Amino acid sequence: MINPEIKRYFPILNQEINGHPLVYLDSAATSQKPVQVIEALKNYYELDNSNVHRGVHTLGNRATESYEGAREKVRKFINAASTQEIVFTRGTTTTLNTIAASYGRANVQEGDEIIITYVEHHSNIIPWQQLAKERGAVLKYIDLEEDGTISLERVRSAVTGNTKIVSMMYVSNVLGTMNPIKEVTKIAHENGAVMVVDGAQAAPHMKVDVQDLDCDFFAFSGHKMCGPTGIGVLYGKKDLLNAMEPIEFGGEMIDFVGLYDSTWKELPWKFEGGTPIIAGAVGLGAAIDFLNEIGLDEIEKHEHELAAYAMERLSEIDGLSIYGPADPGKRAGIVTFNINDVHPHDVATVLDMNGIAVRAGHHCAQPLMKWLEVTATARASFYMYNDKSDIDRLTEGLRTAKEYFSDVF
Repeated sequence: MINPEIKRYFPILNQEINGHPLVYLDSAATSQKPVQVIEALKNYYELDNSNVHRGVHTLGNRATESYEGAREKVRKFINAASTQEIVFTRGTTTTLNTIAASYGRANVQEGDEIIITYVEHHSNIIPWQQLAKERGAVLKYIDLEEDGTISLERVRSAVTGNTKIVSMMYVSNVLGTMNPIKEVTKIAHENGAVMVVDGAQAAPHMKVDVQDLDCDFFAFSGHKMCGPTGIGVLYGKKDLLNAMEPIEFGGEMIDFVGLYDSTWKELPWKFEGGTPIIAGAVGLGAAIDFLNEIGLDEIEKHEHELAAYAMERLSEIDGLSIYGPADPGKRAGIVTFNINDVHPHDVATVLDMNGIAVRAGHHCAQPLMKWLEVTATARASFYMYNDKSDIDRLTEGLRTAKEYFSDVF
């Protein structure tokens, strides 16, 4: 069970916005940071700040130990087989672009298929669009069921012997739907394709075991899981990463540089050109320690309960539409909605005036908005530091917004 006093670890939550106590319901965009992460960053910069791998002095050794120690924490966190399979990046977007640019260019040829879904974040659409254009490949979409879920029957129909890559998010950042990644991976492998997983909305909220999933690549970001911005992870199976070429060249990633040719370091460093994101890795390591202390199983259970309660309360409001599965057991801690005839930006503005932070817009998912036949939605997303009182505040704020705009129009 999540300790109701957990908010005390998050200094930013102890403030008022427009004269009201802050209710933060935008963790799918970025999570707030606990004091443990803030202190880890502070201590690194105050005590250990140095470049890594190159120096022999004490600060360099301590910085390297912290940086590589964070890599081992990530390995354990997602149960990768080796730290050689853990590459630090700037975030999920960079990771997915790296996979497309390195693995994709080397393995996708004219007429090959790349398969994604309508529910994907733009970061898991555009790299594949660009790769398909460059290589003359075919980009195919798996259609969704009426409630926004993905059926294995549709996956089996879409994936063929011509498919080289299947890429899919684990948890939708709009609908909160949890996709059957393990089963989709099996279908991809049966057809000779590799499986790429966008885990940005999964890693912060549930246990992830990449060996059990058997996915070939897995991407996630630190800032959505209580860590700093600007740090992310590329997990890839060792044999695939070994066969891939780096896409950034310079310091840190080289072994030998001659006048006309160079060789690369071994994994994972051949993909980490330049001064790496040292402080970000330190902060991510502290965030993983914090999440492990709270317990991913407890976090997931807590968010399921909040999503169920939110759907119950928001369903009380006439003229409010909720998108995605009606069964809260089929979604993570995300509830996306619209009030009839009121633009979601206007709804979010009224909520902000009442100290409630939600996201409004297309959520970097314009193809999904088109599939939903809307231009935008409002989204409330939950994390460990939210409770039912936050949802009660949201419900009352939405009633206020509805009444305000009904009076205006």
